[in-house]
Amino acid sequence: MVVSNVGLSRLVGLGFRQNGLKRNILHFSASCPLGTVLGALCVSSPSDPPPHSRVGSSFTMFGDLFEEDYSSVSNYQYGKEKKLKTKTLEPPAPREFTNLSGIRNQGGTCYLNSLLQTLHFTPEFREALFSLGPEELGSFEDKDKPDAKVRIIPLQLQRLFAQLLVLDQDAASTADLTDSFGWTSNEEDFLDLTVAVKNVSGLEDALWTMFVEEEVFDCDNLYHCGTCDRLVKATKSAKLRKLPPFLTVSLLRFNFDFVKRERYKETSCYTFPLRINLKPFCEQSDSDDLEYVYDLFSVIIHKGGCYGGHYHVYIKDVDHLGNWQFQEEESKPVLSFKDLQNEEEIDDDPLIILKAILLQEENNVIPVDQLGQKLLKKTGMSWNKKYRRQYGPLRKFLKLHSQIFLLSSDESTVSLLKNGFLQAESDFQRNDQHIFKTFTSESPGLNDQTSCPHWFDINDSKVQPIKEKDIERQFQGKESAYMLFYRKSQLQRPPEAQANPRYGVPCHLLSEMDAANIELQIKRAEWDSTNNNLELHLHLGPHYHLFSGALHPVVSKAESVLDLTFDKRKTLGDLRQSIFQLLEFWEGDMVLSVAKFVPAGLHVYQTLDGDDLTLWEMEIVDGEDLFVWNGVEVGGIQIPTGNDCEPLLINVLHLATSSEGDKCQQLVESPHVFPSNAQMGEVLTTLAGPMGVLFINATDPAEEKNWVTIPREDLKKTFRELGLGNHSSVLVQDSRDDNSVLLKQGKWFSGMSEISWLQVQNLCGLESEEKQVKISATMNTVVFDIRIKAIKELKLMKELAENSCLRPIDRNGKLLCPVPDSYTLKEAELKMGSSLGLCPGKAPTSSQLFLFFTVGSDVQPGTEMEIIVEATMSVGDCLKLLLEKSGLPGDTWHLRKMDWCYEAGEPLCEEDAALREVAIRSGDTLLLIEGKLPPPGFLRVPVWWYQPGGPTGHWKSPVRMNSTPSPDAPGDPHGEVSLRFLGDLEISEDTTVAELKAQAMTLSPSSELVIPSPAFLRAWTMEGQRPSRLLRANQQQLKEYKLGRKTEICLEPLEKEENLGPHDVVLRTQMRLPGERAYTPCVDLVWDTARGWTASSLRQQVAYFCSLPVEKIEIAKYFPEKFEWLPISSWNQQLTKRKKKKKQDNLQGAPYYLKDGDTIGIKNLLVEDDEDFSTVRDDLGKETQKQLTLGKKSQEALRVPSSDLFSGAKIPSRPRAPEASLSIHVGSFR
Repeated sequence: MVVSNVGLSRLVGLGFRQNGLKRNILHFSASCPLGTVLGALCVSSPSDPPPHSRVGSSFTMFGDLFEEDYSSVSNYQYGKEKKLKTKTLEPPAPREFTNLSGIRNQGGTCYLNSLLQTLHFTPEFREALFSLGPEELGSFEDKDKPDAKVRIIPLQLQRLFAQLLVLDQDAASTADLTDSFGWTSNEEDFLDLTVAVKNVSGLEDALWTMFVEEEVFDCDNLYHCGTCDRLVKATKSAKLRKLPPFLTVSLLRFNFDFVKRERYKETSCYTFPLRINLKPFCEQSDSDDLEYVYDLFSVIIHKGGCYGGHYHVYIKDVDHLGNWQFQEEESKPVLSFKDLQNEEEIDDDPLIILKAILLQEENNVIPVDQLGQKLLKKTGMSWNKKYRRQYGPLRKFLKLHSQIFLLSSDESTVSLLKNGFLQAESDFQRNDQHIFKTFTSESPGLNDQTSCPHWFDINDSKVQPIKEKDIERQFQGKESAYMLFYRKSQLQRPPEAQANPRYGVPCHLLSEMDAANIELQIKRAEWDSTNNNLELHLHLGPHYHLFSGALHPVVSKAESVLDLTFDKRKTLGDLRQSIFQLLEFWEGDMVLSVAKFVPAGLHVYQTLDGDDLTLWEMEIVDGEDLFVWNGVEVGGIQIPTGNDCEPLLINVLHLATSSEGDKCQQLVESPHVFPSNAQMGEVLTTLAGPMGVLFINATDPAEEKNWVTIPREDLKKTFRELGLGNHSSVLVQDSRDDNSVLLKQGKWFSGMSEISWLQVQNLCGLESEEKQVKISATMNTVVFDIRIKAIKELKLMKELAENSCLRPIDRNGKLLCPVPDSYTLKEAELKMGSSLGLCPGKAPTSSQLFLFFTVGSDVQPGTEMEIIVEATMSVGDCLKLLLEKSGLPGDTWHLRKMDWCYEAGEPLCEEDAALREVAIRSGDTLLLIEGKLPPPGFLRVPVWWYQPGGPTGHWKSPVRMNSTPSPDAPGDPHGEVSLRFLGDLEISEDTTVAELKAQAMTLSPSSELVIPSPAFLRAWTMEGQRPSRLLRANQQQLKEYKLGRKTEICLEPLEKEENLGPHDVVLRTQMRLPGERAYTPCVDLVWDTARGWTASSLRQQVAYFCSLPVEKIEIAKYFPEKFEWLPISSWNQQLTKRKKKKKQDNLQGAPYYLKDGDTIGIKNLLVEDDEDFSTVRDDLGKETQKQLTLGKKSQEALRVPSSDLFSGAKIPSRPRAPEASLSIHVGSFR
């Protein structure tokens, strides 16, 4: 029994709503000629029934499913019925180098754009559409007449195609076309050939399943025959009866998962040929074989997922309308066969390589094994490494290409078929085109085109040329083929249509497009003139003179300035030539410089160089002022140029002088111009007065709080260095006047109570009437002045002026490093209101360092000693000096610098280096630590023995630390957990982990234990007296782990050898005892994280390890410092997948921070289904933490007893360090 598929495919169906009334669906049968299809477009009206019954789906408007593409091109419309719609003055851009026009995205219309481009590049459809005249379609002028029959959709489609062909713009608009649709949000269907993608390798495989394989009715499933009225054996199959000229194939990429209850996109590999022969899938007939051959000419591609994405289309330019030339390859020579053998690009296509190998063999026959060897020799890689993942095994690949290769019956040899030989020869002998890949189902001998096909990627308004081999990228992935369009290979195009976009276009449309092109050119010229012309102001040097530090017109500005309109795309040389022609009187060199008006006048900044550069490249802006001069002088005076000597208009205030020469108390303000790079002392020189004191106000004289005294040494600084600008004020006071003008001018300045101050305490050990005084100051006051004034006000001996210093006092009352006398308060970083101590002794000079030091790493407040050393002193000499000061004998000591958290940092290893070279600064604290440092390149590593399950032998040596948790502790509830010190190893940084283990086995306490080899040991770094980081790679050097000099190592014995991979993670698993709040002893689990650190992966590994169903276990990670268990569930991973927060789907991150050595509790839900993971020990630990928190009365940090594998001694309290924000970026941190 044969079931035919009547009306296989429609070319297109347009669903629309006319005036909000009835829906009109136009259906086109696959067997109908194209003229009939277009006739339906003409004669069908909203009230007409469709010519065929509705069978499929039409355009589906997916709302906001697809991403938007808001093009920068304006919505410039053409046509008599539409007015110009534009938001900017810029007209549409002309076509790019491809000479093809795209279609602008209106928002979610990318699928429509792709279909319209496919129709446009179907020449038969396009020409048939253009053949329809006013007698069939009517005209736009009659659309508002009630009795007129006007077919708006085909008329708008004609205009759109004419714009795509002839109009010189980079992208056309479909606004008029979609307006004529009257689209609503309803979904309509159109018929095409729909094929499955899931579990299917390609299009031919799908067609074989649909139209070749038969369904057999027998046994219990007999067929009831209507003729003989009884059950009979039968077969059921489907065949194609009649084929259309154009074949549309829709790929079912989108499916629904009934288990997960969610939509998904099928992204697996799905191949489709460039040429396909449909004869095996059709009813037998006497037709020529070529009647069944179709060529691919359009591929609509979907990029994204099932909940959103974007469509674009690959289109074959049948008529060669576009410029198919790659910009980067315009000058690339054509490849010959010999050249091709040396090109790397053929390595990507195994079909071409295998053909080339067989062509070189005698009789084109070779054993399959030798074929693989020659492939390895030719490409440098075997088939399995290079192609197996994408194409499968070699023999399977040869079978799939049976039209080219012939395998022997035992599949031991392979030969090249005659047709395949001819095709391979033709591939390599073309001299007028590039060579492209041949796809899996390409039929030989059917492509008689004289040039290679021209393919373009049309992505809305963007059009790019592509190579035919690029189509293969759309076989699979998130960006893959969604719809395929084939045309019969027998369809031939007339020669006059080649490269002729005006072919077949009606004359009235050509006239309309030609007029629109002329209008476009005019508008582009107007826009070009508006946007590329600059208004320049030319200041003529001979009409200016230098006055008071700036340039000013000699007569008037109008006579000194010329306005010039100039194109910014022209060069500086063109501008200079134009000015020469404009100024006929000019003689000599002409220099053009950028000038700018400042309050003092006109100032010249940058001289323009490079006559070959355009004004746009030189960043000349509209309205720029250019100074035209000889580049040397103006009016016989050399003028300063540049930003450094910009003239500043400064307001200078000073006391007025009476007629007798005496100064009165009246302030006089006068403007003066100074170069910004002039020294501040020039103010006094300009006034020609005695040496005085300067006060500056960088804003407004009425702002009394902004007045700042200028120290004497700052008089050599420039105005710009002191932050002065235009209209800043400077107050000049005679230094011999003890009464400050700041105090006498009550109108401008406030009294003493509002002046900032510092508090100075008497810490010299001498009695005084006042223990502390307030000293008024500003941020520019010198420390020396404050110290002398404090000695006077405290009424101390003048001798202290030579032997005292000021030291800041922190919030805890600690004296900090002395401040040098030469510093200002700003340089010393002292804030107003700070407390300073007046202390005996001199402050360090600029070449000295003031250091604190103490013995040992346990720094108690108030125990530090102080010393002043030279910054050039070596580390070794400093160590000897500190040992002498501390009264410590011997040479087994070294220095460490205390870090910001009051802990001992890295040792100072370079004894010959100066303190300054090792970043020692005044105020740092050095620690004298007992123990001699190892030589450079060596580490002294303390080694511990760690045994979670208790010791295997008797400990004879003293145990430095041994912790035994209670029986229900998660570390090891039934065995003793021991950590025993073995000794120190002095070892090279180049030593491997395996060598470290071997040397550790030589330490005397470890020799008591029987360890077969280092492979039976696991090495950890230690942190907080517990294992921290696993040293997993035995052959990796210690320096690659970046171990610090404070690193300690512990070794864990194993029952068998272990060789961990880079993705293996060691976890301690414990099964919860049913009915008890306790766990079994821990067992190591090695988890391979190569597939990801997900909760689902870990749960499956644990379930397999425990021989339990994955749905019948619950797991949790233990946090010993909090006495808490955190369940690890895969449900939250499902949530994150929906929300697309993939970063949370990683147990390395928050909140688990999973790493080597972590404890994982396992609960068997078959015997216990409660949610509690805690133990009695956890309850006691939390209660202890709570009591410690409530009873905390000081800043001493009390260590909470831990239920982890170890417990450490209490650490003495330390002063709190200043807080600092840290940003740490790591890729994978364990």
